[in-house]
Amino acid sequence: MRPIWTGALGFGLVTLPVQLYSATAGTGLDLDLLHKNDLSPIRYARVCRKDGKEIPYEDIVRGYEYSDGDYVVLTESDFKNANVRKTQLIDVVSFTSESEVDPIYSEKPYYLEPIEGSEKAYVILREALKKSKKVGVAKFVLREREHLGIVKPVGNVLVLDQLRFASEVKAPKGLKIPEREPSGKEINMALELIGELTEHFKPEKFHDTYTEELEEMIDLKAKGKKPIQKGKTIETTKSRDLMEALKASLEKARKGRPQYHEA
Repeated sequence: MRPIWTGALGFGLVTLPVQLYSATAGTGLDLDLLHKNDLSPIRYARVCRKDGKEIPYEDIVRGYEYSDGDYVVLTESDFKNANVRKTQLIDVVSFTSESEVDPIYSEKPYYLEPIEGSEKAYVILREALKKSKKVGVAKFVLREREHLGIVKPVGNVLVLDQLRFASEVKAPKGLKIPEREPSGKEINMALELIGELTEHFKPEKFHDTYTEELEEMIDLKAKGKKPIQKGKTIETTKSRDLMEALKASLEKARKGRPQYHEA
């Protein structure tokens, strides 16, 4: 892996140099856009609105429109000089229980690696977070924008989990959310089904099977064969059939797997 950022992680008066690595990988098929008539690839062009000419990347700058038609051009040094400290530091400003951070705020994880000479401070923070069962709430600047995040141990690695600011999360206003309580019998049946299907989460058990099915379809079409439809169109459960559907689900779960016992 290649680091995407180099700077420091600060907590209290301790500052340790670190490198930041993306903890996620792209998935799915790499599909191209094509012209329907002749299947020629479609490319994106950077075209000037004024003269209609394509502009090479090296001639493009970023600017902020502070009034109609008037721009201030910003260079890489401008982004850095706006606050040098913030662009170089993942600043842990407080600590909290991870359970207090609603998953809706989570956006993207990054790995933190200590740079040579900062290993001891890295381990001290990692072990202190583990024993306290806390996470560090941090602010940092990445790609010309300030972000909120939490620093937490995942195994032996410190992970910076980038969060959304509260202002970036929409309130569920206008949604038609039911308030009527179902019967106790229906809830108990649902609880039994949850118990039967409960197991320890093992992410390695899951993978993108839909992409595999798309690849099979592509292979058939490439060979001039007609693709076969997989799966069935879903039918939603009507309220009047809910209890029967829960019963059938519970029976299927009991037949298909051993009953769950808490470890």
